[in-house]
Amino acid sequence: MNRDILSKIEQEQMISREELEELLTTTDQELIEELYRRARATAGKYYGKEIYLRGLIEFTNYCKNNCYYCGIRCGNEKAQRYRLTMDQILSCCESGWELGFRTFVLQGGEDPYYTDERICTITKEIKKRYPDCALTLSIGEKERASYQAYFDAGADRYLLRHETADEVHYQKLHPSQMSLAHRKECLRELKEIGYQTGCGFMVGSPGQTLDTLYEDLVFIKELQPEMVGIGPFIPHQDTPFAEEKAGTLEDTLRLLAIIRLIHPMVLLPSTTALGTIHPMGREKGILAGANVVMPNLSPVQVRDKYTLYDNKICTGEEAAECRGCLERRVAAVGYRCVTDRGDSAMCR
Repeated sequence: MNRDILSKIEQEQMISREELEELLTTTDQELIEELYRRARATAGKYYGKEIYLRGLIEFTNYCKNNCYYCGIRCGNEKAQRYRLTMDQILSCCESGWELGFRTFVLQGGEDPYYTDERICTITKEIKKRYPDCALTLSIGEKERASYQAYFDAGADRYLLRHETADEVHYQKLHPSQMSLAHRKECLRELKEIGYQTGCGFMVGSPGQTLDTLYEDLVFIKELQPEMVGIGPFIPHQDTPFAEEKAGTLEDTLRLLAIIRLIHPMVLLPSTTALGTIHPMGREKGILAGANVVMPNLSPVQVRDKYTLYDNKICTGEEAAECRGCLERRVAAVGYRCVTDRGDSAMCR
């Protein structure tokens, strides 16, 4: 067993392409268990046994983009579209606050209906009512002035998955009017403005290779995001990738652990997608170094309409059920969910 490889990655907080290949292809289970153990220890150094909760509010499934992997792409005529009203969004926040959530995540497609003015109005109202809470936006690519306006209105964090750091691979996943250069520029602008910024990618997306994954890790090191969201690619039946193979649990867990070692203070979610491909997926994510879970606060009647991929879990549960279920799951593997804004250790 090559323990030296893990010590080197841990100490240098870097990984070579050859080391990445070894860790993603090895059948040495003891080596992989040691990888997970070190990732847990690294997370523990900065976050203890605490798992941060994020209250997810999926407020619109309209999207102007036509990404080939996504169930709410504008080209999917079978999607049942919806938009939450301001009152509905605030109601989600109210129930989340009462359940102990101190971060709300407003996530939606790139919906032109939600102008900068509307987003700023919603942001200001949430922050006025819940000043102790952090507000995360995940609403796609915008111009710098828009990002600045949301930040000035009170938004604290912004999630924008880069999906792949490789130009050729990016074009396999997106229509030609979308550009990786612009996506990366958006992420750099978010960092410059002062957001806690999150990037990320799908594991096992069509056309992904060891080289593209390595580029993703290099980009993460370069950007120094406060958050990284990765999860397995899961095909959606009404997209061009309907027949493609899903990403695997094993690859996702190994990459979670690697990201924890090369970027130790990052906030790393154990995603719903992980729980979708394996009944214990989210617990396994935590045991591979993740320290965030994101229960759904969206109204139950719209949950099954926000389907980025097939067979998404927890679409029928009320927010309180989601919270209780996750608390029990997290406790079962020796961790505890905490009522906390859960800022990145990079911000301390």
